Amino acid sequence: MRQGKRSVRLLMLLVVFALVAAACSSSSEETTTTAAGGDEGTTTTEAAMPGEGFKFGMILVGPENDRGWSQAHYEAGKYIEEMTGAEMISLDTVNPADRPETSVEQVVSDMIDQGAQLIFATSDDMKDGIEAAAAEHPDVPMIWSSGDSAWEEGEAYRADLPNLGNIMGKMTIGKAIAGCAAALTSETGNLAYVGPLINDETRRLVSSVYLGAKNCWEKAGNDPADLNLEVNWIGFWFNIPGVTLDPTEVTNAFFDGGADVVLSGIDTTEALVVAGQRAAAGEKVWAIPYDFEGACSEAPEVCLGVPYFNWGPAYLDVAASVMNGTYERQFQWIGPDWTDINNPDTSMIGWVNGDALSDDAAAALDEFIAGLGDGSIDLFVGPLNYQDGSTFLADGEKGTDVQIWYMKQLLEGIEGASSSG
Repeated sequence: MRQGKRSVRLLMLLVVFALVAAACSSSSEETTTTAAGGDEGTTTTEAAMPGEGFKFGMILVGPENDRGWSQAHYEAGKYIEEMTGAEMISLDTVNPADRPETSVEQVVSDMIDQGAQLIFATSDDMKDGIEAAAAEHPDVPMIWSSGDSAWEEGEAYRADLPNLGNIMGKMTIGKAIAGCAAALTSETGNLAYVGPLINDETRRLVSSVYLGAKNCWEKAGNDPADLNLEVNWIGFWFNIPGVTLDPTEVTNAFFDGGADVVLSGIDTTEALVVAGQRAAAGEKVWAIPYDFEGACSEAPEVCLGVPYFNWGPAYLDVAASVMNGTYERQFQWIGPDWTDINNPDTSMIGWVNGDALSDDAAAALDEFIAGLGDGSIDLFVGPLNYQDGSTFLADGEKGTDVQIWYMKQLLEGIEGASSSG
């Protein structure tokens, strides 16, 4: 089925490229190709892939095989290659700890020198580097994933960088689903979250977990006062020995403290691995990883499921626009395809049930997902307060994209720091 859907999308792409080519041509002459020997003749073989000869750069903050954030982006690059015949130039572990002498600007320039005509910078902390690179190479389209530089309503809008667009998935939805799955499974009501660093993005994701968990906990007939969510931040998107907290130690501390479900907000799978080890020793614990569709495979017996990004379709659309000369920068904050949140060719945000999710919990979770999809469940509606008691959303007020994107504190009811200060 997956291959069939991709074949349909490839056919659609070929039609789009053909229409663009026809629109750009004033000639009615038969299309010709040049053979290896230099002879010109009528095309009789299968048409070339629309992106053959096109190169694009993919800059990853972590390892390309991290079973998380960076692998999800890398797989999106492979998706573009598969669908178009284009070539990806990638470099992983581009961060100050792993490559202290390498800047994002240098990586971008190197990729352009190698022929890249489009650049993807795939981490929030690449902000300064990709903005500088976009200014230095104004004729090369670039995408900064998770950023807001192309958002006219945003706090960091850069009108002077017309070649730099933004793409981000509405993982608030995926995290709410994860929170619901955790609450439906927990026997203690004690949930915990391994956080990366603290910023607007990570605050809104932890808050989404809490709102999803609260909704499903209460619907199951439980006392709201018995639900707890604690977050501890390691300091970066993945473990850097000597720099961050060790996520393995953080996860063990959560379980030692009474949590029975630990959710991960970092790029790697330590929380799931620890849960698997403790379950093998006889403990009744579970975990929910993050980012990558296949993350549960690290310890399937304790995995309740995984909320994941599917960057491929959005990245493919950008690549196609660059290839056919129609690229215009956009800010895109993309939700799921509610007709099928796991459609690999259409849905930016997905959720896969894990082996450890019970049938009853899965049925309740399906109802929750359906409610999110049809709008009967809207978690970001007031009254909602920040941790310090100040108002985030007034009674009856529905959160706007701007309000949700720029969350300045965690929500009231969550235990853990809202800032690094």
